[in-house]
Amino acid sequence: MAVYGFDAFAPAEIAERVENVGVAKARLPLLQTVLLGMLAGAFIGLGSLYFVLVTSDASLGFAASRVLGGVVFSLGLLLVVVAGAELFTGNNLLAMAWADRRISTAELLRNWVIVCCANFIGAAGLAVIVWLSGHPAMNGGKVATQVVLLAAAKCAAPAATLFWKGVLCNILVCMAVWMAMAGRSVVDKLAAIVLPVSAFVAAGFEHSIANMYLIPLGLLLKPDMPADLAHLDALSLSGLVANLVPVIAGNLLGGSVLVALVYHLIYRRHAAPPN
Repeated sequence: MAVYGFDAFAPAEIAERVENVGVAKARLPLLQTVLLGMLAGAFIGLGSLYFVLVTSDASLGFAASRVLGGVVFSLGLLLVVVAGAELFTGNNLLAMAWADRRISTAELLRNWVIVCCANFIGAAGLAVIVWLSGHPAMNGGKVATQVVLLAAAKCAAPAATLFWKGVLCNILVCMAVWMAMAGRSVVDKLAAIVLPVSAFVAAGFEHSIANMYLIPLGLLLKPDMPADLAHLDALSLSGLVANLVPVIAGNLLGGSVLVALVYHLIYRRHAAPPN
């Protein structure tokens, strides 16, 4: 008997679907995993590009700029979910299949490492293309300035701050993916994704894959920036590493433990094994 009065999968059904998808993702061939990972990195980069375009408009108020920027950033995750791609932060939900012993620790870690590296290639590759295209010169160069300011601030932030912002970010990202699994249409998935994603972006939380686009693009644009720009010295390759290490760790905790394993305990711990 249906408990929920709308045409969507119930939470227990979502948990089963997430687990089944996790098994399939963990066993994708290497080339397919890499290519889909590169696409996801580029897709999140496109969402970041859209976000920067909006927030470079100084005529918008603080709240309007952050919320509207977050809404348009949702493009990235919508592309991942609907068009199909392998995103490290979303794949933290594979921990459900691992907790149910349907995939091994080696399969889990293989997916996370390969997808994260492929995401970096896709995101950084898009940053190079955007730089070559001249897009950052829009709005009188304010788009470029906004990229560099964002990237430099991310590189200068304390590790503990980055870690906890990463935790909060991926709770919301994985909840967006989780709720998108409840939908039966593209419109359903869009509705499920926009609010959680726009919330984490508006709040300034840290998404490792978005940073893999913004910081490399900031590095490419840095030589043309005035030397007195805030935190400019922190924007470097070492700053990129200093950002990504705590943010990736935070994303892992938020997505795999505080979403995937919590829902595993609620819905899958005593579930019947698959046929």
